[in-house]
Amino acid sequence: MKTRLGLEENLEAMLCYVLGWITGILFLLLEKENEFVRFHAAQSTVTFLGFTVVSVIIGQLSAIPLIGLMFMIVNALIAIFACIVWLVCMVKAFQGEKFKLPIVGNIVEKQIG
Repeated sequence: MKTRLGLEENLEAMLCYVLGWITGILFLLLEKENEFVRFHAAQSTVTFLGFTVVSVIIGQLSAIPLIGLMFMIVNALIAIFACIVWLVCMVKAFQGEKFKLPIVGNIVEKQIG
């Protein structure tokens, strides 16, 4: 099915994740009709904006002497986890699946409708 932008919906849904929350917001603004794309755009926005905020906070905590190394390791683990989530979401969206992440997926689904 084509979207308002003229792309196949699975391709556009995948593109919602390419630059994380940035493309999520972009597609939320551009795609007003296709619920499948809007779901993935919102899920990308909430998920990766959350990862960004947590990463910035933990990055600041890594500057604390003595315990900073622990926060650096935690931040690296979160980054690895975020990359895995990012790849899974892109693949699932491209396959045409409305893949809901735990917690975030249900929140987004209630907001998008």
